[in-house]
Amino acid sequence: MEGGDGSVVVAGLGARGSGAAAATVRELLQDECYSDFLNEDFDVKTYTSQSIHQAVIAEQLAKLAQGISQLDKELHLQVVARHEDLLAQATGIESLEGVLQMMQTRIGALQGAVDRIKAKIVEPYNKIVARTAQLARLQVACDLLRRIIRILNLSKRLQGQLQGGSREITKAAQSLNELGGPGRSTMPTPGNTAALRASLWTNMEKLMDHIYAVCGQVQHLQKVLAKKRDPVSHICFIEEIVKDGQPEIFYTFWNSVTQALSSQFHMATNSSMFLKQAFEGEYPKLLRLYNDLWKRLQQYSQNIQGNFNASGTTDLYVDLQHMEDDAQDIFIPKMPDYDPEKALKDSLQPYEAAYLSKSLSRLFDPINLVFPPGGRNSPSPEELDGIIKTIASELNVAAVDTNLTLAVSKNVAKTIQLYSVKSEQLLSTQGDASQVIGPLTEGQRRNVAVVNSLYKLHQSVTKVVSSQSSFPPAAEQTIISALKAIHALMENAVQPLLTSVGDAIEAIIITMHQEDFSGSLSSSGKPDVPCSLYMKELQGFIARVMSDYFKQFECLDFVFDNTEAIAQRAIELFIRHASLIRPLGEGGKMRLAADFAQMELAVGPFCRRVSDLGKSYRMLRSFRPLLFQASEHVANSPALGDVIPFSIIIQFLFTRAPTELKSPFQRAEWSHARFSQWLDDHPSEKDRLLLIRGALEAYVQSVRSREGKEFAPVYPIMVQLLQKAMSALQ
Repeated sequence: MEGGDGSVVVAGLGARGSGAAAATVRELLQDECYSDFLNEDFDVKTYTSQSIHQAVIAEQLAKLAQGISQLDKELHLQVVARHEDLLAQATGIESLEGVLQMMQTRIGALQGAVDRIKAKIVEPYNKIVARTAQLARLQVACDLLRRIIRILNLSKRLQGQLQGGSREITKAAQSLNELGGPGRSTMPTPGNTAALRASLWTNMEKLMDHIYAVCGQVQHLQKVLAKKRDPVSHICFIEEIVKDGQPEIFYTFWNSVTQALSSQFHMATNSSMFLKQAFEGEYPKLLRLYNDLWKRLQQYSQNIQGNFNASGTTDLYVDLQHMEDDAQDIFIPKMPDYDPEKALKDSLQPYEAAYLSKSLSRLFDPINLVFPPGGRNSPSPEELDGIIKTIASELNVAAVDTNLTLAVSKNVAKTIQLYSVKSEQLLSTQGDASQVIGPLTEGQRRNVAVVNSLYKLHQSVTKVVSSQSSFPPAAEQTIISALKAIHALMENAVQPLLTSVGDAIEAIIITMHQEDFSGSLSSSGKPDVPCSLYMKELQGFIARVMSDYFKQFECLDFVFDNTEAIAQRAIELFIRHASLIRPLGEGGKMRLAADFAQMELAVGPFCRRVSDLGKSYRMLRSFRPLLFQASEHVANSPALGDVIPFSIIIQFLFTRAPTELKSPFQRAEWSHARFSQWLDDHPSEKDRLLLIRGALEAYVQSVRSREGKEFAPVYPIMVQLLQKAMSALQ
């Protein structure tokens, strides 16, 4: 109590003291003597000099002492009034010092870890830098040594050729030309590369012309030898050559030509990087020269034979027949174990392999560029156009030869496969990729972009292939087979969404069994509502799915090919569950008939035309009138069996039977959903009819067990339909 009273007294005194002190402070602030100390530009020296000058030092000291005393009192009162806050701040400062000390310790530990990591990294890094520099210098040294060795070899060869006298003068000139100065590079300078390439291909054309001319001379020689005979022995000169075991002249000559081309090209490209790059980089041009040479040789052979056949002399004709029997033309009929065209093109094999390798790199490079590691975006239209242009360019360049076109087409197929693999890695396979409740998720948007990209690639490559003139069927088939993988990937990408949509539609349709169709017909003779609640929900869902999801795809034909299947399935499920409704009153029939009409509108967004749905559409149209027909007329409907399965009609007739005649799913104590799943698992009409027969037999047993006198009127009709259906299956 005393302590409590004392604190109150102190608080009261503190409050009164604070008020008095505040008044005193205000008086101090208003006093002109203290106003100078509040200025921001207050200067001690200036104030002191002024006080001395005015000779009022004692008075100023007294006032300053009084002010200091008042301020001390005010500070004391403030400390007393706010001592708890000041103590709390002091405690907080101590806590802050502890936190800062802990942070300083952790920073020191982190700095130590960084120093240790730095020590582990710096040394390997320095070694890598040193070894890289060492490797670069070794490569430069090796290149210089190779050039030195080349120069030494040429020098030795030149010395030997010079010692051979005039006979080796041509070869010596060649060696000297390969040397015009020490250390000369075999690569052309950038300024004259184009001129050297033009000169190279001009000389290659001259080489082909020379081979063609010499082939004509040798072929003419062979024909003359085959025609002329020895005047004494009357033996053909060509027979004398063959008799000694020598092959025919032209075969010997052609083998020499092809072997010379192979060996000389090999040596030339090994000694000149320029030639190697030219032959590999412009291989189609080299191949075209070979093809032109072969065509000219074939045409020459045909012209020679035509001239012989047109001569008209009997002796010449006999000689020609003998010549053709003994020495057939090498360029027209091919011998079983020798292909002269293949022998010619074998010299190009190394350059073809190198060209195809570079072609594949050119095709792969833009794809690897637009699909960086860790990327999540499909290529832009501009990037895709670049890929298509590369494919078209490679095919156009390869069009000079059928075999080359086929080889490049295989590269194009590999390119398409690479694009497919890269695109597949972008697809979202998480649960949000198949949701149909809310708007498009990020994963679904990415899947849409991937499908659109694959579709554009498929369409563009197909257009490129169709624009090729005289495209080999084998090459076309190779690319088409690769494009099938693109189409398959597109289907795999949309399949989760399609499955979710189909499941949602089935879940909506099955809710029709929650509505009441047992009511009688209204006085107006029309249904109270245009369609049932489940049908409204179905129409809204399909319209939303088509607008929010499928309209995002640019490949409308592809989308319709898939959504039409969903529409067909939806119609089949609708008819299946409509046939299971029990009880079905006259009012319910009218509402169900309205649902049949609305079903066509519901599935309309999923197809180009509802009539394109085929049998499902015809079944929808044929079933609706049966709702109001008598059972006898239903059994005689022309749509039975062909359009509407017997099992569906018999199942529908259960709705007109008494409750004692249970439907198959009621007898088995199944739900509508389980029975629908059973029907999906047993698509065979025979299995479904056997299940129905079991239900009818159970009904017969129940009637007999209660000693009933007669069956339901619809029962004989159902038995008749069942027998007719089983007979049709047999």
